Amino acid sequence: MISVATWNINSVRLRADQVERFLTQEAPDVLCLQEIKTPENLFPHEVFEKLGYTHRAVHGQKGYHGVATVSRIPFRDFSKHDWQDNGEARHIGVELTGPGKGLIIENVYIPAGGDVADREVNAKFGQKLDFLERMTRWAEKIERPTLIVGDFNIAPLECDVYNHKALLKVVSHTPLEVETLQRFADAHGWVDLGRKHIPAPERNYSWWSYRSYWREKDQGRRLDHMWASPEAAAQTRGHRFVEETRKWEQPSDHIPLITELDL
Repeated sequence: MISVATWNINSVRLRADQVERFLTQEAPDVLCLQEIKTPENLFPHEVFEKLGYTHRAVHGQKGYHGVATVSRIPFRDFSKHDWQDNGEARHIGVELTGPGKGLIIENVYIPAGGDVADREVNAKFGQKLDFLERMTRWAEKIERPTLIVGDFNIAPLECDVYNHKALLKVVSHTPLEVETLQRFADAHGWVDLGRKHIPAPERNYSWWSYRSYWREKDQGRRLDHMWASPEAAAQTRGHRFVEETRKWEQPSDHIPLITELDL
């Protein structure tokens, strides 16, 4: 059995102590981080090294975006795609070479898409849709058991947001984004592990805005995901979210997800 976690940390250097706390408490074999906001030379390698996460793949940049995968299991760098088509650090893929040998873990940070759901007046929204279309073309060619995890910045189901009707025109839950994400899902037959193991309409949020008092209002959205190739999905034995991290001091606005696989 191996466990894989994903977490948009919103600055790994700022929240290195929280990552250490999470790894000590939950001890996943692999952790995929998004929005690390640092180049590789400033990544806090020592935090992970002392905890036994001696295998690390970092694709970062100064101040923005960035992804990193850290692991107690040996892996090799497998892929690095520029689906944004502008040089931003938003993806890193690894192939496990120890336990779970051969499993591909793709770690992605899909663009948020700005505030206006119209590509004609908001270039960021168009970039988000184009990013997903490039991912879809890539997914059509996958031939290996694969996990793709990370911050997708889309809540696809009605029950994935606190108020479906109120958010239909809000970026992250618009019908156009949901349709575009579904094309990506269909391109490889991805299985949404969050809903395989926590069936709809059960509450399954992963993000709450800093601008609202989330503990009382619970105005959450399910923006973070773990999807698997059908053959890999059949080997998953559990999936959960660690909501307590959102209550820690100066937390990320996202919480970690963890999936266990019988490999």
